[in-house]
Amino acid sequence: MIRLFNAFVKITGFPAAAAIFRTKIFYENKAVSCRRIRGAAIIVSNHTSVFDYAVLLFVFFGRTLRTLMAEVLFQKQPLGTFLKMMGGIRVDRGSADYGFMSKCEKILTSGGVVCVFPEGRIPLKGEARPLPFGPGAAYLSAASGVPVIPVYTDGGYFGKKRAHVIIGTPVYPPVTDGSDPSAVSAYNDAIREKIKFLGELLEKRKKEK
Repeated sequence: MIRLFNAFVKITGFPAAAAIFRTKIFYENKAVSCRRIRGAAIIVSNHTSVFDYAVLLFVFFGRTLRTLMAEVLFQKQPLGTFLKMMGGIRVDRGSADYGFMSKCEKILTSGGVVCVFPEGRIPLKGEARPLPFGPGAAYLSAASGVPVIPVYTDGGYFGKKRAHVIIGTPVYPPVTDGSDPSAVSAYNDAIREKIKFLGELLEKRKKEK
């Protein structure tokens, strides 16, 4: 049901998304980076706006993104019902309940794609970006052996701006089952550095065009 609803939303919403976001997609290495993800993967992106999710839905048009989302989004109706039907995974940030991690592991085991914004919130004006990453995506990747697909978006939405997104080469987890906290932490830092690098690379690519 989730997959069918995603397909319906993407097909019917594509004209509007194309007109509103006018997304320009770049690649770190087009021979390796790809929008057509095969098999299980974890998409990790920086966070600039609530519209980041909408942009990525159409960037990775052919896959159903099961995205981790803050509880506050589900508390607003009818948005909460819509996100649930899209397969959004609720994360109660003030709770010690980590059941969402089990859901993600099941999705990855079945060959699905999980999308994570590891900053956990949108950075405030003046804050250094990206914010520190929560370890969830790194842990899931290390525990499952599934690669991370790093993505950076410049948040250029609406008006005369257009969205610019760059897809990086896959980042593969260390040889660990996720039980070594130091290895997961180092891997998490490496993913964040990759996202920072993609942000710098995107600015260079934009100037070349």
